[in-house]
Amino acid sequence: MAEELSGAAIRQRIDALAAISAQADGLTRVYLSPEHRHANALVSGWMREAGMSVRVDAVGNVAGRYAGHDAAAPALLLGSHLDSVADAGRWDGPLGVVSAIACVASLHAAGRRLPCPVEVVGFADEEGTRFGATMLGSRGLAGTFDRAALAIRDAQGIAMAQAMRDWGLDPDRIDDAARPPGSHAGYLELHIEQGPVLEQLGLATGCVSAIAGATRLRVTLAGEAGHAGTVPMRLRHDALAAAAACILAIEGRAGEETDAVATVGRLDVSPGAVNVIPGGVAFTVDIRAPRDAQRHRLVTDIRRGIATLCGPRGVGHEIAVTHELDATPCAPWLMARIDDAIGRRPATRLASGAGHDGMALRGLCDIGMIFVRCAGGISHNPAESVTDADAEAGARVLMRVIESFA
Repeated sequence: MAEELSGAAIRQRIDALAAISAQADGLTRVYLSPEHRHANALVSGWMREAGMSVRVDAVGNVAGRYAGHDAAAPALLLGSHLDSVADAGRWDGPLGVVSAIACVASLHAAGRRLPCPVEVVGFADEEGTRFGATMLGSRGLAGTFDRAALAIRDAQGIAMAQAMRDWGLDPDRIDDAARPPGSHAGYLELHIEQGPVLEQLGLATGCVSAIAGATRLRVTLAGEAGHAGTVPMRLRHDALAAAAACILAIEGRAGEETDAVATVGRLDVSPGAVNVIPGGVAFTVDIRAPRDAQRHRLVTDIRRGIATLCGPRGVGHEIAVTHELDATPCAPWLMARIDDAIGRRPATRLASGAGHDGMALRGLCDIGMIFVRCAGGISHNPAESVTDADAEAGARVLMRVIESFA
């Protein structure tokens, strides 16, 4: 077991995947690209070495299956994604795939089988970098792929359906990737935390309690543009000043919640001249929480606060919901096994503010997630980093959970 699960061996494979990139001086690997094909081929070889049968499914996921004693038993599903954002870090996604393969390789080296099959999947597209539609691979496997996405075009004007054909897939056969209900006992994913909590706690691993749901708003404020030198302060309808008050209120309200966050990530000001009072502002709000009731309450309070702050300033407001995704709780029985595998009492559980493939799979089977500490909590960045010791700690936790199915 030591050799297959060693942090150095895991890092070597992470580095090998990171070398497969469309970007000469960094890592960019997107859906249905030559790099996607190359990564699938490399991972397929590792899966075969670990004793798995391998196939690439109708949406481009690479899947390896390690037979169990009962071929008809629901399989334990492991994995993560192989695609990346632009100019990415190398650990986000591949850590879960490489570690899962290492665990199966450890079983194979010892001549061991579980009662159920074990399946490892490298999902084709979680990030949505090329087409803007996320979790395409896991949605395909879960049978919830939205065919409307096939018409989406990338930056070069290539429709997803055409990109699939060019890659060797048939968009008319996407449903072939779907797994039947009851085919899987559960889904386990090992992933870097992408945040600083484990590092602050001095812990290598943690158990995920839920993947946060998200609401995105576009807020449009309508004031009145005017001359910066001639309109008295008390007579202004400054849309930017109103937006500033709203943004600070959003920050303060979100800070009152445990686990919830709210972010204003974009601000567009018009007319945008140095000597003109801003007459219009549009800004985005991204609100996330591990419990839907909590998120809905926070959205309601933010809406109310915007109205309260804009009214006395004579600034109109409109709020549109541009994105809504429910939270995904992790299964208590899988969390209990992860807690046992970590062996720490009381258990350290934390919510994921980032989205993951498990959100798409919840209709197929229960999900569980293990987080691994990353340096500085940095992710989606070339500086993303995991130590060999922490990579090995994560793999050993995953291995103990897998062994619990024996």
